[in-house]
Amino acid sequence: MIDLRYEQRQLWEGFFFAEASQWEPWMKQIDPLLEDEELLDLVHTALGKRRPQSRQRGRKQTPAEVVVRLLALKHVRNWSYGVLEREVRANVVYRKFTRIEAGKVPDAKSLARQCQALGPEVIEKIHQRLVVMAHEKKVVRGRKLRVDTTVVETNIHYPTDSSLLADGVRVLTRTMRKITALAGEAGTHLRDRLRSAGRQAMQIARTSRNKGAQVQEQLQRGYRKLLTVSRKVVNQARRFGEEIATGVKRARGQQKILQGLRRKLETTIPLVKQVIRQTRARVFRGNPHAPDKLLSLFEPQTEVIRKGKASRPNEFGKMVKIQEGENQIITSYRVYAERPSDSDLVEESIQVHQQRLGRVPDLLAGDAGFYSAANERAALAMGVKYVSIPSRSTKSAARKQHQKQRWFKKGQKWRTGCEGRISVLKRRHGLNRSRYRGADGMERWVGLGVIADTLINIGTVLAERDTG
Repeated sequence: MIDLRYEQRQLWEGFFFAEASQWEPWMKQIDPLLEDEELLDLVHTALGKRRPQSRQRGRKQTPAEVVVRLLALKHVRNWSYGVLEREVRANVVYRKFTRIEAGKVPDAKSLARQCQALGPEVIEKIHQRLVVMAHEKKVVRGRKLRVDTTVVETNIHYPTDSSLLADGVRVLTRTMRKITALAGEAGTHLRDRLRSAGRQAMQIARTSRNKGAQVQEQLQRGYRKLLTVSRKVVNQARRFGEEIATGVKRARGQQKILQGLRRKLETTIPLVKQVIRQTRARVFRGNPHAPDKLLSLFEPQTEVIRKGKASRPNEFGKMVKIQEGENQIITSYRVYAERPSDSDLVEESIQVHQQRLGRVPDLLAGDAGFYSAANERAALAMGVKYVSIPSRSTKSAARKQHQKQRWFKKGQKWRTGCEGRISVLKRRHGLNRSRYRGADGMERWVGLGVIADTLINIGTVLAERDTG
């Protein structure tokens, strides 16, 4: 059963925790914001959909209010679920802030499931509600808008053809071992080629470090052996799946588990075949630009993104747009399924700003990647008074003079705060790399990190007002 809040506490608990709660200034300010009924209803409704009768039946689960505060604290501190459970259990301040007080702290697995139950859509709505409350308290007024993009990496190792082939062999072999443990030796016998694949992958890695005329020939020889092993493992896994489907391999009382392992094989085999195709194209035909190139068996949605950084020419993850208003408040974020051009995001950003804050910004600031003459004209036509987006390489004397105006330079000076905000998101809230799995996991990770940063900034501004 899902509750909105815990029932009323006993009298002695209130005295004890009132004395012990030495909160940080921003925590005191956002505490009433997290009691907002509309915000809690979003969470309560989402948690109630986990099972058909979650709201009326079953044992008591963690209330919606506690879930929101625990997830906010987790991403404010950039903790894992295990560390969150341990810290809240041992710290009276965190118990008071999360409304657990003298109650039992939810375990890490339960919290992870509840976060998954919220989903990226609910998390985005929570952030939208926080922006509305910040607007109502005049923390953000909507007069300014700055926008930038960054890359949040997926949690994968550096992708090479040999390591991807070795991953495929390992995953398929591991799954077939589980099938054999359940179904016995009926049907196709498991031939374990894991050591052969690992040995070839290590040999390719050693050879690639060498220099000389014969290195390419040695690499091709090693890849031929590794591809042969991979094909044999794929064929064996295909036969395993067919034998489960036809009933040759059975597991009395555990047939559902066996069917789940068959689906795992059916999901992994096409991915490994794709790696085999792109390896052949690169190594033997010299074509590194395979269509829909796969970079990970575990995070197949990963893209190669190049943003011109000398230290990191290639980043593996997803493009994320961050747009801000006054007082460093993030008013919107978006994770893109496929990387767009920065210049295609200007009109969209203005429209979202207007929807969230009820007005078009007076000032729009962005870096040169967002510039185009069409974008500048469209922004001015939508009601933006000042568009501070520099042209990447202009030869026009009039344009150069335009970009030397005082308001334009001030807009660019303010724009650089985007770089700092992205740096804070990555260092303080872990947006350098997503620790949640899948496309939905990436959106949840980014959304919760943005919510954590928004809460801190709203709380800081309100605390400064009180002390000022």
